Amino acid sequence: MMRTRQYAQQLDQEDTLQHFRTEFYTPNNTIYFDGNSLGLLSKRAEQFVTEVMNDWKNHAIDGWTLGHHPWFYLAEKLGKMSTNLVGAKPEEVIITGSTTTNLHQLTASFYHPKGAKTKILADVLNFPSDIYALKSQLAQKGYDAHTHLIQVPSADENTLKSEDIIDYMTEEIALIVLPGVLYRSGQILDMQRLTKEAHKRGILIGFDLCHSIGAIPHSLSEWDVDFAFWCTYKHLNGGPGSVGGLYVNQKHFGKTPGLAGWFSSSKEKQFDMEHNLTPANHAGSYQIGTPHVLSMAPLLGALQMFEEAGIENIRKKSLQLTAYLMDLIESELAAYSFTIANPKQDDERGGHVLLLHPEAARICRALKANGIIPDFRNPNGIRIAPVALYNTFEEVWQMVHILKTIMEKESYKIYENKRGVIA
Repeated sequence: MMRTRQYAQQLDQEDTLQHFRTEFYTPNNTIYFDGNSLGLLSKRAEQFVTEVMNDWKNHAIDGWTLGHHPWFYLAEKLGKMSTNLVGAKPEEVIITGSTTTNLHQLTASFYHPKGAKTKILADVLNFPSDIYALKSQLAQKGYDAHTHLIQVPSADENTLKSEDIIDYMTEEIALIVLPGVLYRSGQILDMQRLTKEAHKRGILIGFDLCHSIGAIPHSLSEWDVDFAFWCTYKHLNGGPGSVGGLYVNQKHFGKTPGLAGWFSSSKEKQFDMEHNLTPANHAGSYQIGTPHVLSMAPLLGALQMFEEAGIENIRKKSLQLTAYLMDLIESELAAYSFTIANPKQDDERGGHVLLLHPEAARICRALKANGIIPDFRNPNGIRIAPVALYNTFEEVWQMVHILKTIMEKESYKIYENKRGVIA
């Protein structure tokens, strides 16, 4: 009974978040399971883009202080709307920059090599962009990344162990940057424990929340995390290339940012045009340039839905969706050499499932040809992200049975087993 289509439909009927599905556009009537790479466009996001464009049309330069959403205060407004997603105080969050520029800013601000503490600790499974940025920051300080960027290894090439990370917190480490959720396997790292262990050793620690924000709850202030940064185009549905966000613990307020700029200033002083910066006494001081207003506009609608739905409710449904997906995979696809490589425990699993298969690239192509949008990760990974706000249990059931038919008929073999330009 639990593996029938009727059961999936029953779960959908009982879903308290089901009404949000009608707020999103699904491309070409496909079943979309790639929301951990790019979230779908919502009608509210579309509406707020129009509102911001109209403010530009009707107010021109005065849109900075007039209109529906005054641009001069928009970064702070969106930061406040994000606080429940990261577990922070409103003044600790700002929507600004991009993932990588924010990491550059935060590393420049918090990496201060001194004495024996000169090295940065990361991991071998992190998204490449973070590693590029950390290597670049080391080079700026005159250090060789081969000796000063320490990367915690993975025993299984998919997950990390807290004990291994802690073992690498030596007296030489000045800064730690880790993902909250691993982008490939979806593993949740124990941010609270790692922060506590880092601080015991006098090490500052920050987290990349790109694959965790909007998918799992956080308590950054309670955990005493030093800083965090994220994108908004995945689970937050902010749109392609949408603006990033960052968190800075209030204990670090009052420091001059490593990369100062026009919007680092206290708003009361910004238009005094002084050549000595008076930093804002909140996370806004870690802004650099003028806010990307048109890129921020979709977030007004997207974050509004998160406020209404509640991250705890989103997490509850997300766990149900991924658990149901894994159960169906194990029962229906056991004969086809798939391996579930993400953690199966609820407290360790993020918002997606990672399937490994030697023919993963061509299987993804076959799924797309059958109206299913997954995400291929080189060399053999298929990420499937059933998103709580717009995916259904019936879609999970459909996807698994379509995949089973593809494997039974070996229809994937008509495709080349290599990724496209964008995987």
